[in-house]
Amino acid sequence: MPLNGTFHSGVSSRAFTAHVEKLAELVETKTNGDFKLNLSYGGLSKNKENLDGISIGAFEMAQFCAGYHRDKNPTITVMELPFLGVSSLEQETKIAQALYKHPAVVKDLARWSATLLMPSPMPQYNIAGVGDAPKTVGDFEGMRVRATGGIGKAMAGVNAVPTSMSATEVRTSLDSGVISAVAFAPHAHMAFGTVESAKWWTTNLNPGTVNCPVVVNTDALTA
Repeated sequence: MPLNGTFHSGVSSRAFTAHVEKLAELVETKTNGDFKLNLSYGGLSKNKENLDGISIGAFEMAQFCAGYHRDKNPTITVMELPFLGVSSLEQETKIAQALYKHPAVVKDLARWSATLLMPSPMPQYNIAGVGDAPKTVGDFEGMRVRATGGIGKAMAGVNAVPTSMSATEVRTSLDSGVISAVAFAPHAHMAFGTVESAKWWTTNLNPGTVNCPVVVNTDALTA
C-alpha cells in the first residue's frame, strides 16, 4: 500500500508551485509508486497558518512566505531585505540554500517542528497601481501599498503606507480602494489580476522580493 505525504500551499497550481509538482512527480516515479505526495492548494489551512499546520502535523509539507509572519521566522526574513543587489534567480537560490543551513535558521524553524527543504525563488518585485502614476520617490507619500517584509519597510521609508495582506486578498482590495498599489513579482501581478486593474507600473524599482520556502515536518522527514 502506498505511503502518502500531504503538501499544502495557499495558492492554486502555477509557476510558484512548479518545483513542488516536479518533486511529487519524481518521488512517485523513483519509488515505483510506493510513496506519493498529495498536493493541496488552499484546502488545508489559511496561507498565513501553514507553519502552524506543520508544527502540529496537520500535513507533512508546506509552502509559506516569511513576510506573512516575521515573528514566526525572523532569521529567514533577511532574504526579504530591500535592495540586496541579487541579480538572478540562480543567485537567489544559492544564497537561500546557504542561509537555510545556518545553525541559527535551523534552530529558529525547529520551534515549528519544521525543516527547510528548498526555496521558491522569485524575481524582483515591482509595483502596479491605480490613480496618478508616481514620477518621483516623493509621490509615494501617503500611498497605501500592499507590501510585506523588507519591501514594506522600504515603502515606509519613503512615507508610503505599507499594508500586509495575503496575495488572494489583493485584487479585491485594489478594486475597492483599500489599497492604491501592489508590490508583487511579475508573475504574481498576472496570476492575481492586478495588471487588469492597474493604470501604471514600475519597471526598474527592484525593491527586493519575498522568501517563500518549502518546509517539511521534521518528524515526518525523519520517519
